[in-house]
Amino acid sequence: MEITVETFYQSDYSNPLNHEFMFAYRITIENHNGFAVKLLRRHWFIFDSNGDKREVEGEGVVGVQPVLEPNERYQYLSGCNLRSEMGKMFGNYLMENLNNKTTFQVKIPAFQMIVPFKGN
Repeated sequence: MEITVETFYQSDYSNPLNHEFMFAYRITIENHNGFAVKLLRRHWFIFDSNGDKREVEGEGVVGVQPVLEPNERYQYLSGCNLRSEMGKMFGNYLMENLNNKTTFQVKIPAFQMIVPFKGN
């Protein structure tokens, strides 16, 4: 399994004067196994540079539990709000091997969310 992440600052949905900073992220999940997998759950750890820490856990991603055949990839977009201009997220997915019904964890690598600096 390979997980890659792209992040995007959402200035239209942010309000810096109220310490509200919105980020979108695109996750790509690639199944490099010789068997089909189903994404059952997600578990996120979210760290804000102001010291806030949150955990988010639940079924699937964006309301679905996708099945990935061997060499298939799945992408989805989601978002995260921070109270400061910088933060990071990481976590894991709980996957099921559809051949033998065993479950396994897949690490989601840490990624940064940073408000781009504005030029004068």
